[in-house]
Amino acid sequence: MAVLPLFGAKDPATTSLGWIGESVAETIHESLGSAGLMVLAREDREEVYRRLEVHEGSILTKATVIKIGVTLDAGAVIFGEFEVASDRTGAAPTLKSSLKLRVHVIDLRKLHENPVIEESGPLEQLSGLEMKVSFMLLKQFAPDTAGSEEEFLRAHPAVKVEAMESYVRGLMASSQEQRIKLFAQAARLDDHFSPPDFQLGKLYFQRKEYKTAEVWLRKVSKTDLHYLEASFLMGICRYYDGDFENAIGQFRMVAAELPLNEVYNDLGAALSRSNDPSAADDFRKALDGDQADPDYWFNLGFALWKRGDFTQAATQFRGVLERSRDDQDATYFLGRSLRGEGPRAGEARSEGRERIKTTFEDSAFRQLQAELKSKK
Repeated sequence: MAVLPLFGAKDPATTSLGWIGESVAETIHESLGSAGLMVLAREDREEVYRRLEVHEGSILTKATVIKIGVTLDAGAVIFGEFEVASDRTGAAPTLKSSLKLRVHVIDLRKLHENPVIEESGPLEQLSGLEMKVSFMLLKQFAPDTAGSEEEFLRAHPAVKVEAMESYVRGLMASSQEQRIKLFAQAARLDDHFSPPDFQLGKLYFQRKEYKTAEVWLRKVSKTDLHYLEASFLMGICRYYDGDFENAIGQFRMVAAELPLNEVYNDLGAALSRSNDPSAADDFRKALDGDQADPDYWFNLGFALWKRGDFTQAATQFRGVLERSRDDQDATYFLGRSLRGEGPRAGEARSEGRERIKTTFEDSAFRQLQAELKSKK
């Protein structure tokens, strides 16, 4: 399903509150995704908005909503509007101002619109209102597993509105420095709010500041939609810090939940750096999952070469060169394998050559899980 930002009334007193529509969409996305439903990523929606030349915050017609959903290949699209009451003087709204949310769902397979979901209350209770909407959506999409509203709200405690605003403005910010500042502010305003911790960890990871990244990633809650990705990135941080034992533990935990090629690959790399001969088994699992990636061929070849299985190693290095003709390391180790020359102590060229994957691509696997679940 696709979740679109809610749009607000074109009231000059509320023009600064466009973040509310993004906040509702983000909360719905996180809540439904955490419940195991397949929700398209924010980045997918932003890309389609660019392609269709739809401006963020625009008031959308149903025809445009349907076009966006079809372009995203979604089975359902969630959208809506919000309204913040302003007083007669035209003064800016306050946290005590009345907020109304109206959320629509169009089933694109049946071209049917479900009953409108409405919630209202003071702006300071935004998070609680979002969670009530999210629960009603969960009841629509997964009635057998939704449980009670009381249980759902207890598992998803309300977030301070100031923290939510900083977080959403961080998602909308154009520069990395702005995002870091706003996410840090959100984390400081509500230390039980996990999403900004993940975003900060990911940003510092992208900057290769692995120690700082791990500090933030470690704070991500187990109930957070991004917990497994945070754990995967934390494993890489520990790998680069030379803490291979704890990296192995992180990757094994993630692989048990999400057996992705990149997770098996990085688990194999950590085992290989620990001189564990079983590294080849995990490299082989990664290669079995994606034979087009030359890095998986290389890592398996390197692990086999390290343990003296030169014939099989040569086969793997040839596989690399069939997919990447100019791979100098593969050429070098193929020559060593053909000559039967194994590792030599203190030889820099033959140490730490394992190739790590840093991109966590779980959407296809989760989609498969969701489809298999729907057929039961």
